[in-house]
Amino acid sequence: MVGTLTGDEFKALIDTLSTLVSDHANELTALDSAIGDGDHGHNMKRGFEALMAEGDAISAKPLGEALKAAGMKLVMTVGGASGPLFGTLLMTLGKEIGDNPDRAALNTAFRKAVDSVAARGKSEKGQKTMLDVLYPMADALDLGSGAADISAVAASAAEATVPVLATRGRASFLGERSIGHMDPGARSVALLTAAVVEFMEKRG
Repeated sequence: MVGTLTGDEFKALIDTLSTLVSDHANELTALDSAIGDGDHGHNMKRGFEALMAEGDAISAKPLGEALKAAGMKLVMTVGGASGPLFGTLLMTLGKEIGDNPDRAALNTAFRKAVDSVAARGKSEKGQKTMLDVLYPMADALDLGSGAADISAVAASAAEATVPVLATRGRASFLGERSIGHMDPGARSVALLTAAVVEFMEKRG
């Protein structure tokens, strides 16, 4: 599970996620252009490139400290609303998870991390934000779902934001015009989740 990641594997995961975000930057920015500031994809790309640049130093740390360091780097480099939110997710996860977590510890840590994102963003599930994906993932973890199932839950939950009226964040300014568009933060979470799952399955 997560606790068995070596430093080299953590570094490889960072590289994988950075490449993924770079490949999808235009897509994410297009989604954000429809209902937000139009900078989400490029902000995420900048942050993950910065994370990859410090991958050796970050991955040399124990798991919890590495996650906290990765989160802090995203807070400092992504910018906009996404930096603090994605950074808070990783920093809280790192604080709570420990260095060799079992499944129960992972579930508890992830739930606390999602709650921290909600508190940081002063938002909740159902407002057309990344929480609309994160909370279903936390629920799936608690139910004992496998990694592939959690990836499917994330993808489905991101799709489910399309018909939702935004009541939080920049998209809420559009009112009913926010309906019919996928939330870019939700899409980012789903993409990252799928990549993490694929990475973990390949390593066995």
